[in-house]
Amino acid sequence: MNRRKVKKKMVIIFSCIGALFIIAFASLFIISGIFEKPKYLNPWQKTYWQKFDDPRIQLAAHGLLASNGHNMQPWKIRLDKNNPGVFYLYADSELLTSQVDPAARQMMVTQGTFLEYVNIAGDELGYSVTIGLFPEGDYNEQKLSESMKTKPVAKVTLTKTNPKINPLYNFIFLPDTNRAEYLSTGLTSEQIKQLENTNADADLSIKIFQDKENMNKLNNYAMQGATIEADVDRIMKESENIFRANEYQKNKYRYGFSVEGQGTSGIMQHIMQGLVTVFPGMNSGKAASDTFVQSTRKSVNNTPAYALIVTEDNSRSSQVKSGMLYSRLILKAHQLGLVMQPLSQALEEYPEMKKPYSSIHHDYAPDGNTIQMLLRLGKPTEEVPQSMRRDVMDLIAQ
Repeated sequence: MNRRKVKKKMVIIFSCIGALFIIAFASLFIISGIFEKPKYLNPWQKTYWQKFDDPRIQLAAHGLLASNGHNMQPWKIRLDKNNPGVFYLYADSELLTSQVDPAARQMMVTQGTFLEYVNIAGDELGYSVTIGLFPEGDYNEQKLSESMKTKPVAKVTLTKTNPKINPLYNFIFLPDTNRAEYLSTGLTSEQIKQLENTNADADLSIKIFQDKENMNKLNNYAMQGATIEADVDRIMKESENIFRANEYQKNKYRYGFSVEGQGTSGIMQHIMQGLVTVFPGMNSGKAASDTFVQSTRKSVNNTPAYALIVTEDNSRSSQVKSGMLYSRLILKAHQLGLVMQPLSQALEEYPEMKKPYSSIHHDYAPDGNTIQMLLRLGKPTEEVPQSMRRDVMDLIAQ
C-alpha cells in the first residue's frame, strides 16, 4: 500500500514538473514575441517599393536593403522640392557608432552600399541614375557630426528611360552577410575573375587570397582584431546598447543587432530571445565578449578565401566608392553561388587597434593605400535569415 502511495506521489511530482516545464517553455515564446508580426521584415518583400508613388522613394526602398555597419542603416533622404527627379543622401549623424568607428569611415562605406543598390534598382525600374558625390563640398572634419547634417554625401538625379534587366537586381533581396560555416572548396579562377571585374575604378582594387600563407596571415588578423575588440569595454557596451532582444524591440527600433545576426533562426531564435530578455547578462559583459570571439573563431576555421577592398587614399569619396564596390561584390558573389562576411575589426581606428591596423596595412596596402574592407568569402553551408530594416519613410527628412 505504501509503495502505491509513493508511486502515486512520484507520478504527481513528475506531472507537476512537466507542467512547469511546459509553462516555462511557453513563457519564453511569449516573452520572445512569437505572436508579434515582424514588421521589420516588410522592406524585404519584392513588392514593398510598389507602395510608393514617388520614384525617389521607390529606389530608396531598394537602397534600404544594402549592407551597412552594425545594421544602423544611417541614411537620410532629402527630396528636392523643385525637381521631382532629384534627391540628396545624407549620413544620419544620430546613428553614428562613435566608439567602434570614431573616424566615421565605416559610416561612409555604408553610404556607398546604399547608393549602389539605388543604381542597380534604377535599371529595373526604368531610371538612369546619376550620382554626384559631395555636391556641396567636403565635411568639416573638426565638426563632423554637425557637418553631416548640412552637407549631403550625394546628389542623386533620376532620368526616365526604358527599363532594362540588371542581372544583379534579384540578389538585392538576399541577406548581405552570411556568418555560417563555408565549404572548404576554393574559388575557381573564373569566379575570381568575375568578382575582380566588378571593379572599374582605377583608384580601387579587389584582392582575393586563398593560398595557405595568406590565409594563415589573414586568419590571424581576423582573430587578433576580434580578441582586441572583445576586451574593450566601451566597444562591447556600444554593441550591447543596440542589441534588440525580442520581437517587440525589433519592431520598435528596426535597426541594430539581434540573435538572427548570430545565425540563430526558427524555434531556437525564440528560445534565445526569451532567455536573453529574462537574463540580459547572457548578452553583456564577459558572456558577450566570449560569444563574439568564439563566433569569429568558428568563421575563421571555416573560410576558404578572403577578399580585400583597397583604395589609393582614405578620402571620404574613396570610402563611399569602396562601399559601392562592396555592394557590387556582394551581389556578384550571390550570382556565383557565394556569400560573404566582413571580418574588418583589424581595420578599425581606435587606439587599442593601432598595432594590427598598422601591421595589416604594412602587409597588404603599402604606399599609403587604405584597406576599406576585409571579407571572408566562400560557398555557404546554410541559408541565413534576413535582418531588421526600418520603414523607408523613416529615412525621409521633413
